[in-house]
Amino acid sequence: MTVLAQILALLAAALHVVIFVLESLRWESPRARGVFGTSPEEAAATRELAFNQGFYNLFLAVLAALGAICWFAGADTVGLTLGIAGLGSMLGAALVLFCSSPGQRGAAVKQGTLPLLALLCLGAGALLG
Repeated sequence: MTVLAQILALLAAALHVVIFVLESLRWESPRARGVFGTSPEEAAATRELAFNQGFYNLFLAVLAALGAICWFAGADTVGLTLGIAGLGSMLGAALVLFCSSPGQRGAAVKQGTLPLLALLCLGAGALLG
């Protein structure tokens, strides 16, 4: 895992922690409703779904962050495995959102850019040695 990939993985993890906070802890707040474009009624009706979805984002963040930390600590194989699992899942979720919800494509691009860049850096690092 290259240093740039590590930084990007940590940034992707931080973004997914923010998403976790908005979805699981602050879902019905004006800020979260503004970010996700929901009315107070929609937010109340979808609170349990958002709570669960937020934890998915938190778990992906943990994978990506632990991958970067393990690599930094010298456990390259573990770090790379965790990093690819977390980043690949983040990117996969962003692609699903992009394809399934045209109105959320901007959010999907924001959600998927950092993991994509981190994975590209990993690939480039592997090719360049």
